[in-house]
Amino acid sequence: MMPNIVRGDRMAGLMVYLVGPGRANEHEDPHLVAGDGAAMAWHDDNELNRDSALEIARHLDRPHKALGVEVGGGHVWHCSLSLPPDEGELSDEQWGQIAHDFIHGMELDDNEGTKAPCRWVAVRHGLAKNGGDHIHLAVSLVREDGTKAVVHRDYNRAQQVTRELEVKHGLEQLESRAVGRATRGYKPGEREAAARRKARGMYERQRRLGEHGGPPWARLGVDERQQRIAAAMKQDSPRYCAGVRVRGAAAASRDEAEFVRRMRRGGLLVRPRFADGRSDVVTGFSVAERPPRGERPIWYGGGRLARDLTLPRLRAQQGWLDTPTGAAEAVAEWTAARRGRRVVAPGREAQETDPQAWERCNAQVREAVTQLRSVDLDDRDTWVRVARETSGVLAAWSNAVEDEPGDLAAAANTLSQSAQTYARPQSQKTPRGPRLTGVAGVVATAARGGKGRVSEVVMMRQMLRLTQAVHAANVAAGQARHAQRLAHDTRIRLVKVRNALSQSVPDEGPMAQESVAHLAPELQARMQRVRASQARPAGEAAEPLPGKLPTERKATTSPKTPTRRGPGRGE
Repeated sequence: MMPNIVRGDRMAGLMVYLVGPGRANEHEDPHLVAGDGAAMAWHDDNELNRDSALEIARHLDRPHKALGVEVGGGHVWHCSLSLPPDEGELSDEQWGQIAHDFIHGMELDDNEGTKAPCRWVAVRHGLAKNGGDHIHLAVSLVREDGTKAVVHRDYNRAQQVTRELEVKHGLEQLESRAVGRATRGYKPGEREAAARRKARGMYERQRRLGEHGGPPWARLGVDERQQRIAAAMKQDSPRYCAGVRVRGAAAASRDEAEFVRRMRRGGLLVRPRFADGRSDVVTGFSVAERPPRGERPIWYGGGRLARDLTLPRLRAQQGWLDTPTGAAEAVAEWTAARRGRRVVAPGREAQETDPQAWERCNAQVREAVTQLRSVDLDDRDTWVRVARETSGVLAAWSNAVEDEPGDLAAAANTLSQSAQTYARPQSQKTPRGPRLTGVAGVVATAARGGKGRVSEVVMMRQMLRLTQAVHAANVAAGQARHAQRLAHDTRIRLVKVRNALSQSVPDEGPMAQESVAHLAPELQARMQRVRASQARPAGEAAEPLPGKLPTERKATTSPKTPTRRGPGRGE
């Protein structure tokens, strides 16, 4: 169960919205499931309309207006409690008990007779657009006696209370909290604000260019504005697109200066954040996708993109050496990016990679898959790093071959959720387990067609095995929901990419011989197995879910060897 808290000062506006049709006409049968005694005595579970909503708002606002008490940040406390779509629906009685327990846990009631209670109601109005059941709590922070309710650190307290309620009421518990994962979600307000800016900028740009003779955006009809905003919301979030580009650039870079150059080469605007009073120490950064002419860029800090994309974490995770020369080169590139100048010293990001580099990387990934079988499933830091590096490789590949974030980007984004933790992984001079050093730098040079297709197919097969290993580690850690996403959505996307690559490699003729000739005999044999696995009898349809990848013979272990070990390819 996920809480979402918003503060304001217009109780009437909030209540009218809760009983109204909603942004997408998704509100149905709005009614109360819980509330203070007076509110429930008057309205009970009757269907609410605008008039009853205003009556409830006046009731909730009475202590605030009668006593003239002002609350910093607004006296209206609004919190939604949402269940995932596959949790199903609860009854009004269950939601009512959860609402009472939540208000008690947040100490907004009479606190067992020691305080005057706050006035509050819990509104239920059907399922959300994603199909999840939920309720809304509207609370006045001015208590009956004129004192103010304490809501210091209410975000953290709400998370703690909902975790307790999940256990008490037998709800599905939040997996990420158990292992310290913390993926930044996309709130509807953020997506709508970004879509509004994009729609307005596009409309005004078209108007300046004479593509239409409509009025200024501010004078445009409400319905037409909403249609344009809704069309913009169907596109990928700017934060999501920027996150994939930054992740891929970081994974492919050997040092911080190259990281800055790769971000700019990927079409991002880059803005460093210097330490106070310094021009030679960079402590953070923000990026924005380059907007069309006439539109304003939307900036996101590294920490807003993902918890593992802050500059301090990137420096530690990627192993960028902190030397005077490296620091000076990085500052020079950061400064050039800030001023919009050309890169100072182009590096390997502008170079082509020879086919032998693909062979070496394929061998490296194959060795990594083999080593993962001996990694303890309880070694969380190692599995976090493996997920992060695998995600980085896929993100770098996406940046190279996808004009817009597609299947590779989506797979990278899902894998990255295993690597976004509250706490930084323990730093080690020699990290345990396999490394994918240099692989992202090679796939970042993948061409959009023609060269290296056979090597790319073999590489994608290895990435599927890595994804399967991370999936098994999530299963062992009890992360069933995240493991399901890896097993279904992510794997299907990668298989789709692999099949598309395989189909682009000719099966026979001089062109096929030339494309396979540069591979080592072992990789040539693997390519033949890939082609054989793609062949199906005429008329036979492909299965929507791929079967398990073939396993290799496992090394025998002695009876004393621990049983909780990393997964092989077929586990």
